[in-house]
Amino acid sequence: MLEPERHQMILEALKIKSTVKLHELVELTQSSESTIRRDLTQLEEGKFLKRVHGGAARLQGKLQEPSMTEKSSRNLQAKREIAQYAGNLVEEGDCIYLDAGSTIFEMIAFLPTNIVVVTNGLMHTNELLEKNIKTYLIGGYIKPTTKAMIGRGALESLEQYRFDKCFLGINGIHSQLGFTTPDQEEAMIKQKAINLSREVYVLADESKFSEIAFAKIADLHEAVILTNELDVDMKELYSSKTKIKVVTS
Repeated sequence: MLEPERHQMILEALKIKSTVKLHELVELTQSSESTIRRDLTQLEEGKFLKRVHGGAARLQGKLQEPSMTEKSSRNLQAKREIAQYAGNLVEEGDCIYLDAGSTIFEMIAFLPTNIVVVTNGLMHTNELLEKNIKTYLIGGYIKPTTKAMIGRGALESLEQYRFDKCFLGINGIHSQLGFTTPDQEEAMIKQKAINLSREVYVLADESKFSEIAFAKIADLHEAVILTNELDVDMKELYSSKTKIKVVTS
């Protein structure tokens, strides 16, 4: 079978199922594992799919963004492991920025109390106040899906602060195109928080790697990535671009 035919069959399989195992593609194309692995690498470089452990997965739409409720229920154990590690990076007396992401929300349980938090996450405030953490919610428009404060008012409000550390959620991490998110206005808030912070951390489970969303936030070298699992090739690729910490339970 010619290479273009195999590539077409692989992409057709991903239209039917969001994730396809390597052995399924071997059977489908009657090709060797090494051939399929090479095909997947080429298709990923062409931004047609992303490789995952044991196979390939369909890329999300560049404007696709789940609601906060949907995000909170996905990969929960991985998010909590990453969140616990991130929470332990915060020291007594720190002034930190917490993004509106679902993994960031999981951090709150692991934060020390003698800190100051600024956030654009409306859903974070009750949890922070219950821990008696001094909390500032920036102004702006409340985005209905993610409950994030965005817009000009949020940017102007954020400008008043400076942070020891900031912690960001993300939709896409790509080795060439950096950190991305579906919403341009939310990207601007994240950019501003990065610029105002001494240390920057992006919290992301393995599903966010090789994804590309609509709006660029920053290049990879601008933040340390905290994640839960990466295969050897992926870890080597991203480690050449920025600092990366794979959190293990």
